[in-house]
Amino acid sequence: MPSRSVKIFSGFERFWHWAQMLLIFMLLFTGLRIHGVYGIISFDQAVWLHTWSALFLVALWVFAVFWHLTTGAWRHYLPTTKGLWPVLRFYAWDIFRGKAHPYRKHFWRKHNPLQALTYLGLKLFLFPAIWVSGLLYLTYNYWQDGVSSPWLPWVAVVHVLSAYAIAAFVIIHVYMLTTGGSFRHHVMPMINGYDEVELTPAEEAYLQQDEPGRILGASDHRHSSVERNS
Repeated sequence: MPSRSVKIFSGFERFWHWAQMLLIFMLLFTGLRIHGVYGIISFDQAVWLHTWSALFLVALWVFAVFWHLTTGAWRHYLPTTKGLWPVLRFYAWDIFRGKAHPYRKHFWRKHNPLQALTYLGLKLFLFPAIWVSGLLYLTYNYWQDGVSSPWLPWVAVVHVLSAYAIAAFVIIHVYMLTTGGSFRHHVMPMINGYDEVELTPAEEAYLQQDEPGRILGASDHRHSSVERNS
């Protein structure tokens, strides 16, 4: 199948990605201050920034879930074992031998099997864990009456472990941007929305006819075809 430069990330997806990144970094930065790792800002400032960043991030996540469900974008995160082993072998072994990545993006499947499985795990388990534990922490004064005191330490443990797991994911995610091609090549799709995607003849014909703005050169090709036919 031919590869074409196709807009696979919408404006909202790009906004969601970068806004989420900034808010997560703010939460990690302020969370470390709350735990006394550094003293650049005051404890009260860290708590205020941490709380508001968390609330904005939860609101963004809720809207993103709604957007994925209503647009059908959730299908890109469906787990599959098809092609999973070659991708795992690539990152564990083949990448150090200079071999090419075994997965090629498709129009209806922009995440490789390992990415889809990882992102689905984040959305179903890790993010809800930090949501719930953070909200319990934030509203502790409202539910502490009548609840045994050992509950709060467990809430703290879940929240901190979830935060460190997200921090580990961020580090691995950034590291992956330095493998299998240039850093710019990996980052640009989240800036302009376009990436190299393998298209079936039916998909290419559909994009050129119905959504020419999503495939680079489609409008020029369509214009040339009209001139030749006239």
